[in-house]
Amino acid sequence: MSANGSSETGCRSEVRPSNSTCSQKELSITASAISMTVGIFSNSLALFILVKSYNRIRIKSKASFLLFASSLVVTDLLGHLINGSLVIYVYSFHKKWETFDPHRIMCSVFGACMVFFGLSPLFLGSAMAVERCIGVTRPIFHSTALASHHMKRLLGLTWLLAALVAVLPVLLWRPYQVQRSKSWCFFHMEEPKDWLDVLLPLLFSMLGLMALLLSIVCNAMTSCVLLRARLRRKHHCRGTSYHIEMICQLLCIMLVSCVCWGPLLIHVIVLSTRAKDEPASFSLLVVVRMATWNQILDPWVYILLRKAVLRKMFTLLYNFWGPKSDYLQRCLQSSLLNSSMETSNSGFGPTDFRLLGRLPDTAIKSIT
Repeated sequence: MSANGSSETGCRSEVRPSNSTCSQKELSITASAISMTVGIFSNSLALFILVKSYNRIRIKSKASFLLFASSLVVTDLLGHLINGSLVIYVYSFHKKWETFDPHRIMCSVFGACMVFFGLSPLFLGSAMAVERCIGVTRPIFHSTALASHHMKRLLGLTWLLAALVAVLPVLLWRPYQVQRSKSWCFFHMEEPKDWLDVLLPLLFSMLGLMALLLSIVCNAMTSCVLLRARLRRKHHCRGTSYHIEMICQLLCIMLVSCVCWGPLLIHVIVLSTRAKDEPASFSLLVVVRMATWNQILDPWVYILLRKAVLRKMFTLLYNFWGPKSDYLQRCLQSSLLNSSMETSNSGFGPTDFRLLGRLPDTAIKSIT
C-alpha cells in the first residue's frame, strides 16, 4: 500500500514539469512485467517438457544432455524471476536508491544477480557443447569415464564459477554501482579508480567470450563428425537421430547466445579500455536489454526443436506441397511421353512406346 501511495505522489509531482515522465515510467514497469511474465511462462513450459523427457529417457548420453538443459532452463527461470522482481521494485520507488537502499546492499545483490544469471547460461551452454563433443567423437570414453555423478559435479562447478565471479567485486571491496539510468546495478565502469575497476568487467567479458568460443568450436566439431558419419553411413539413422536432435538444439542455443550476449560482452570490453561517459549509459542499457532476450529465447529452442514438433511440421509441409508435387510429377510424365512420341520415328516402335508407358515412376525419373 505504501509503495502504491508513493507511486501516485511521484507521478503527480512529475506531471507538472512534463506530462511524459509518468507515462515513461509506467511504460518501463509494464515492459519489465511483460518480459518477466513471458520469460517465466516460457521457461516453465520448457522445464516441464525437459523433466518429462528426462524421466522417460533410457539413453545415458541424452540423459546427461537433458540434465544440463534442465539446469539451463532453471537458471533462466530464476534469472527472470529474481532480476525482474528487483527491477519492478526499483521502479516502484521511482529509482530513488538513497531512499530504499542507503547502504547499497540491494545494489550489490542486484549486480551479483546480473553477473551470475548472465554467465551461468553461457557456461552451461559451453559445458553442454563439450559433453556432446566428447559423446560423439569419443563415445567409449564418454560411456565409461563420464558417469552421472561426474556430470552433476561439472554442473555444480559451473554454477560455482559463475557465483565466484559474481561476488568477486564485493570480496575485493569494489561494490557494484548504480548505473546512469538508475534502474540497475553493474560494475564500476565510469571513471575507474584503479586497475581493479578495469579488471573486473574485463574478467566478466573475457570469460563470457571464451565460453561462446568454446561452444562454437565444440559444436562445429560435433556437426562435422555427425555429417561425415551420415554421409559414410557408418551408423544407422536410428542411432544418430537423437544426436542430430541435440546438436540442432545446441546450434540454436549457441546462435541465440552469440546474438544476444555478444554485443554486451564486446561493449563492456570497449567501455573498460576507453572510458566514454555520455554514450555509455544509453548504449550499455540497449545491449543489456538485448542480453535479457537470451533467457526468453532459450526455452523455445527446447519447445520447438523436438522430434514430435518437427515431425508435425514436416507433415504439414508435405500435406501442403504433396498435391502440388503429384501434379508436377504427372506433368513431367506427360511431357516425357510426348517427347517420346516425337522421337518414335527415329528408333522407337509401337511396342517400345507401350513398354515406356508401363515404366515405373522411378525409372521415368532416372531417364529424365
